[in-house]
Formats: sequence, C-alpha cells, structure tokens
Amino acid sequence: MVSLEASVRYDDSSCRGQSRPQGLPKTTRPKAEEGAPTGMISQLSYAVKYVLGKDIAGRNFFVYPDDTFLVSYPKSGSTWARFLVAALANPEETVSFLNIDRLLPSISSRSKRALRKQPRPRLIKSHEYFDARYQNVIYLVRDPRDVVLSQYRFFLKRGAIDDGYALDRFVNRFLAGLNDYGSWGENVGSWLAARQGSKRFLLLRYEDMLVDTEKELMKVADFLGKQVAPEHVSRCVAQGSADRMRDLEKKQGDQWVTTKGKRKDVPFVGAAKAGGWKSGLAPEHVAQIESAWGPLMRYVGYETSTDAAGKGIAAGATNAALWQPSR
Repeated sequence: MVSLEASVRYDDSSCRGQSRPQGLPKTTRPKAEEGAPTGMISQLSYAVKYVLGKDIAGRNFFVYPDDTFLVSYPKSGSTWARFLVAALANPEETVSFLNIDRLLPSISSRSKRALRKQPRPRLIKSHEYFDARYQNVIYLVRDPRDVVLSQYRFFLKRGAIDDGYALDRFVNRFLAGLNDYGSWGENVGSWLAARQGSKRFLLLRYEDMLVDTEKELMKVADFLGKQVAPEHVSRCVAQGSADRMRDLEKKQGDQWVTTKGKRKDVPFVGAAKAGGWKSGLAPEHVAQIESAWGPLMRYVGYETSTDAAGKGIAAGATNAALWQPSR
C-alpha cells in the first residue's frame, strides 16, 4: 500500500519537484493546465485540440473546492454508480448513455474547457489515484478478484486484446498495474491511506450496493447534503437497473464515447453480481491476487481463501469437540 506520507505529498499539478509514491505510474501529460507544451509543433497541436475540445482533462484540469468526485478503480461498477448518482442529483432528468457525460462527466473523456463550463457544484467521475485537490470524494471499491475479470472482458470489447489472450497473462498485467491509474492496491490504498476517516470521504463497496442499493444511495444523498424522498431513491435505482442499462446499451451503444465503435458481441454491461471470480478464476490466479493485496482486501471487508479455509478448520474442530462422547 502507498504510505500516507507519500500519498499526501504527491500531486501532479500542484507539487512539482516533490517525490512520487513508489509504484505509481509516471504521467506524460502536461503538468499544468494553463502552460502550453514547448515547441512550435506541440503548441500548434495543443491549440488545435483545445479548439476542437479534444484536450482531454485527465489528471490536469482546474479543480474547485466544491467539486465532488466519484472515484473508483476501472471496472469497479463506476458506470452503474454514475447512473445512480446522476439520477439522484438530477431528479428532472432521465439518465441514459446519451446524457451521462453531461450530467456526471468523466475526466477521461471530457475536455478541460467542457469541464470548466460544467455548472457548479460539479459532480465528476475519476479513476485517478490519490489527488490532494479532490476535497469531496465518494470512493467505490470492488473485490479485485471480480475487477480483473471485468477488465479482461472490457479489454476484449475494446479490441485491446484478442480472444486468444490468456487469462494468465492478463492477471499478471493486472497485478503490475500497467495503466495510468496504478494497480488496484495502489489506487485503493492511496485513497484510504490519505482520506479514510475524513468527513468528506465516503467509502462504498460495490457488493453492499448490490445487496441494498437504496440504503447505499441514501448514504450518497446524505454526503451530498440532499434531502430526498424514498420514492425518488427508488426511481434512481430503477434508472440504474442492469436490465435497463443493457437495453440502453443495445440502443445507444453506438453513440456513447466508451462503447462507440467497439465490439458488439462483448457486452459492456456485465452480470451485475458479486463473486464471479469463484468460477471465473483458477485457484492460482486467486492466490496471486490475495498474495499481493490480502491485507488491504481484508481491511475493506473481502474474505480471502485463507480466511475461509481457517473458518472451515475452526468450525470442523468445534463440531468434532461437540460430538466427543462424554466420560
């Protein structure tokens, strides 16, 4: 896990020259929003992207103190959460793939200029590891054993890997965190180390949301300072139902930035369940993930195979003792 000291110390845009937490990926993006890249060609390229609205915000954009960020590691249920939170915050709207980027924009698909025009207080989606500028954070965490399978399917959908790409290779890639957001452990750990216990940090578990979506969404409403009727929360849950989202994907997938031009035979909206890893991962894959992040997994409430085995042994010993004949 990234140390608290290192996590608090590092920020791409405001802490230049300071040390980076070990293991977090280097960024190749410009370090400041207002500073144009050096070189005439680079300046021209940047200007064209800005005019066309293609200067994707990423980690480098202006953050206001009243912004609230919905943060998660990729493929942790963030699109479902976006639908729910967008519906909660916009009772007059019906959320769909056609308006989700307006209602709750993502820094990985919206330009800096578009985000600046977003009405305040802004709700913004992010997959970034700890960023000290994010003052109000709803962090969604999911069991990494399920996350890796969801990412594998998403990479297939995007065409980033082919159908013959071995899951063994992908699990190793997943553990290494070969992306802009670090590994699951680095991303989750950076936020928990820096913000856990803060009044402006709300930790949600994907699995808890599946069990009682309305209860977890009420926590979000309280965090946002919104007084909402139970009927409205129920409508939000209906708008974010897996069946509705699957139907919308079929109708609107060609128009949404994330799925436009991607494979149609691999769905974006998944099974919407927890524990798929029990049948989807080989024992050696489970062991690799638990070996890497077991303590952090336990901290956020995920039982490892070792824990389960220990309980089974203890229960067996107890039963054996109960059935011993009296003397």
